[in-house]
Amino acid sequence: MSVATTSLQSDQARALLKALADPLRLQVIEALGGGERCVCDLTADLGLAQSKLSFHLKVLKQAGLLADRQEGRWIYYRLRPEALDDLRGWLAALSADCRNSASPCP
Repeated sequence: MSVATTSLQSDQARALLKALADPLRLQVIEALGGGERCVCDLTADLGLAQSKLSFHLKVLKQAGLLADRQEGRWIYYRLRPEALDDLRGWLAALSADCRNSASPCP
């Protein structure tokens, strides 16, 4: 399997990896690993101001890692498992291809 044949393109993978590279955003991802969470719960659990959390949630959502829904005045966020699966597939293809030996030099 070649990286080029996965459904995730390199530029999409870069966007996902860039979003995941920030330590606070990674904490958000880990907090959502157990399922959907309300913003109010995330601010309390992560010890972040709502404005700071909102910025990081926006970045993760724009990268395609999160989905949200509004219920009353609260917004609930959840991971998009298909985005994680796509990234995992891209990394697996990269891992498989990196084991190829170089062609002999002329």
